[in-house]
Amino acid sequence: MPSPTPSRIAESLDALATWRAALDRHVVQLGRALSEQDLLDDHDAAALAALRERLAAETLTVAFVAEFSRGKSELINAIFFADSGGRVLPATPGRTTMCPVELRYEREQPPRLMLLPIETRLRGLALAELRPRPEHWQLVPLDPRQPQTLVQALTAVTRTQRVSVQQATALGFWDDSQPDDNPPQGADGNVEVPAWRHAIINYPHPLLQRGLVVIDTPGLNAIGAEPELTLGLLPSAHAVVFVLAADTGVTKSDLTIWREHLGQSSLERFVVLNKIDALFDPLIAPSEVLEQIEHQRHGAAQTLGVPLERVFALSARDALTARLEGNAAALAASRLTPLEDALAAGLLPHRQELLVHSVVSVVEQLHGAAGRRLADRRRQQAEQLLDLRGLRGKSSAKLRMMIERVDTEMADFERCMSRLAALRAVQMKLQRSVMAQLSSDALRTEVAAMQASLGARPFILGGRGAFETLMTRLRTALVNAATQAEEMRQMLEGSFVQLNTEFGFAFALEPVPSLQIFRDELALIEQSYGRYLGFSQAWRMAAPGFAEQFRRMLLSKLRVVFENAAGELEMWSKSAQSQVEVQLRERRRNFSRRREALQRVQSAAGELEKRIAEVQTQDEHLRQLQARLDTVAADALSHARDMEWEPTPTTPLAGATASVRDAA
Repeated sequence: MPSPTPSRIAESLDALATWRAALDRHVVQLGRALSEQDLLDDHDAAALAALRERLAAETLTVAFVAEFSRGKSELINAIFFADSGGRVLPATPGRTTMCPVELRYEREQPPRLMLLPIETRLRGLALAELRPRPEHWQLVPLDPRQPQTLVQALTAVTRTQRVSVQQATALGFWDDSQPDDNPPQGADGNVEVPAWRHAIINYPHPLLQRGLVVIDTPGLNAIGAEPELTLGLLPSAHAVVFVLAADTGVTKSDLTIWREHLGQSSLERFVVLNKIDALFDPLIAPSEVLEQIEHQRHGAAQTLGVPLERVFALSARDALTARLEGNAAALAASRLTPLEDALAAGLLPHRQELLVHSVVSVVEQLHGAAGRRLADRRRQQAEQLLDLRGLRGKSSAKLRMMIERVDTEMADFERCMSRLAALRAVQMKLQRSVMAQLSSDALRTEVAAMQASLGARPFILGGRGAFETLMTRLRTALVNAATQAEEMRQMLEGSFVQLNTEFGFAFALEPVPSLQIFRDELALIEQSYGRYLGFSQAWRMAAPGFAEQFRRMLLSKLRVVFENAAGELEMWSKSAQSQVEVQLRERRRNFSRRREALQRVQSAAGELEKRIAEVQTQDEHLRQLQARLDTVAADALSHARDMEWEPTPTTPLAGATASVRDAA
């Protein structure tokens, strides 16, 4: 049997993983070169470790969203998992995936399927709180040596259970004011609901090992009933693929999902009209079928308000079959390739750009700091060499005068310590003021004030006004923190200029990190969470446990934003402190070397020329070291920028023509 044809996005992920691994080796080489020469302080070492961790843990999250029976699981199988030799996700007629499913790989965890019982919704705990607590999950071990065990284990996500209407209401699957969205009642009055709230598959599939994370979501009721899915997982995905049926186009429930959960423009959205094979009819001319497909594409683009080039009509079933059979012609006829090209071309270069930005920023920071330290060392070597050359033909009295001069310079240098201590005290005072604006205590106080403003009223009454007030106050806190950080920078810069002039230091100050990215994240939180405070979502907020989950998730999300903002500013402040400590240490070391050299010359005849030669050798070593660091840093930067993406252009119209022609 022919080997399955790899997808374009699979090949691109492979290329990206290879690029990341090679880039990590360059970063390690730079770190080793700096460490060997005592040019890597604690702050720089932390930045280097964080960069390596990001290179190793970088993920690409793609979420697939659809109502039931749109062929979403089959599409995931066709794009990502055809190399398994069959279906990984269950994709039989009717309802298949009954709960949100995450496919990922974390090396520190064993291969397993984790299933969270639906009853955990009643406890008011958010999914993020339950993730690290395995006692709440049912765990099914997986054997990577037997891929079929993954397929068998995943059938568990299709399980349902029958509960009373009262229990379905508590779980968020029934609402008397939304009868069209309620599941049908059986003869016994009970209704069918999913057995699981969430499923996580940790499995060493090659694509998952390379950082791919796939989120498979069920229909409208399951999406809306789980706030963390709509407020956390979907907004954090790098792309969302919305799957429709080609024969029906955008239905009412499809449009509800889109408007309530996918309408925000911040999401990278792709629309798929699946099952175009259902449109094939031997009684209809191929040109008419082609017109129907294009009509559906234009209609979906117009209804959803997305560009036509983001709407793809295809057959996931035909694509999976073609890929399993290694049939390139049939794969082209399925029209899957244009979607894969769009995902690869639209997502992976952007992820690479973000990584390149991080690598360039850290490498240039490390290279610049090392360059300044080496320049300071060479300047001090030059001063020592000037002293030694000036001793040629001088008397012992002159030597004693030189030693006394070094002692005087050391005493002057030590007098600057009081100024540096005062500077550090002022800096720490300003830093504490900045951190107070962004602290967890301040955040909890603001959220508590929002809750207090509601008083005894339910969260759904007056919630929007209190929420908007909270977000306004938090935006103000970020602005105030940025203003105070800029005041700290101006104070440090003025002090550094004076110290550099009076004592010959080489202090340099980086710009204050911009907090705009955190203000943008705050705006996204306001947009996402604010949707739940309107009348259309009042019934969900009134469900038992839902409002408490909402509050917990809101506080957790805000805490991440503020902790990251505080971390950026604190790291910047510590960077300024670190270079002061490093240059003080270097200066003391140089004074000791100068005094020792003069004493050795004073005590032994013929020592002078030897010491001059040693200092010249040390200076040449520093020059060579600078050249080596320049080369290592340049290699790292060059490799970071040398990967180019050239997606193969594929037109949907050509694929449609082939598909219809082959069917006819």
